[in-house]
Amino acid sequence: MSRAEVTPGAGMTGEAGVRDETGVTGKGSAEKAGGGAPRTPSLLWSLGLFRSELSVTFRRWRTLALLAVLAAVPILVGIAVKIETSDGGSVGAGGPDGEGPAFIAQVTNNGLFLVFTALAATLPFFLPMAVGVVAGDAIAGEASAGTLRYLLVAPAGRTRLLLAKYATMLVFCVVATLVVAASALAVGALLFPLGEVTTISGTRIGFADGLLRALLIALVVAASLIGVAALGLFVSTLTGSGIAAMATTVGLLITVQIVDQIPQLHAVHPYLFPHYWLSFADLMRDPVYWDDLVRNLGLQALYAGVFGSAAWARFGAKDIAS
Repeated sequence: MSRAEVTPGAGMTGEAGVRDETGVTGKGSAEKAGGGAPRTPSLLWSLGLFRSELSVTFRRWRTLALLAVLAAVPILVGIAVKIETSDGGSVGAGGPDGEGPAFIAQVTNNGLFLVFTALAATLPFFLPMAVGVVAGDAIAGEASAGTLRYLLVAPAGRTRLLLAKYATMLVFCVVATLVVAASALAVGALLFPLGEVTTISGTRIGFADGLLRALLIALVVAASLIGVAALGLFVSTLTGSGIAAMATTVGLLITVQIVDQIPQLHAVHPYLFPHYWLSFADLMRDPVYWDDLVRNLGLQALYAGVFGSAAWARFGAKDIAS
């Protein structure tokens, strides 16, 4: 059964057009349907569009380079801790809230804590920057490459295309976070001992339970990025320049985080998407503190709804010239 399928981002390699499921470039879905009559997009076609978006996104050198940088961060942190503690010293006691330094202090006793440390180190900047770059390029990159009109030739519709783009961003959030966690777990197992985990509350849990909490923390971190993904997608609909969209998204990310650190603006802090990012540390308490975790997830859902709707409204009314 033949199915027309757009090649998103094909313009990145100099090829723009529509291809069928065999990968051969065709003349467009309307012509393939016969008589120039457009076909109604099926669920199978929509899944094919999503699969194609995933394939193009994760084949780009920029995406692979971002994932490589994220994987390198836990390696550098692990080596630094190993060198600093090679003479029997410690890396410090850390803060009372278990954020960052408190995890670092436990790395030498249990390599699993390198996962928590790496996520705490990458979440404020590296992870959201990577998501912002990929999301900012989602629509604007296609427009600047001249492939956006070709994408809309197929019977996807703007809404389906936008949903496929955003779903791809969500998958990237999960993959990027798991890359950091997997790299940290591998390095932690190689450089430090593994065993029972001491929670922030001082209780001890088994290694399997600790590993389960590490996975849950990684998923919470990934969910913390959905607001950034929606913001980047919205910015991407505002311009036809991929570079401008990426730079604007990263600039907004940095600006919001600076605002979140200014004490005089404490009244707006609870409404900023990065404010509760480090609440994932509460998953390492016994019992778990859920208040800030729920606030974080609710805030991310709010940002996703607001900026996702704004992106849909903007993209639906946008004049596609390229």
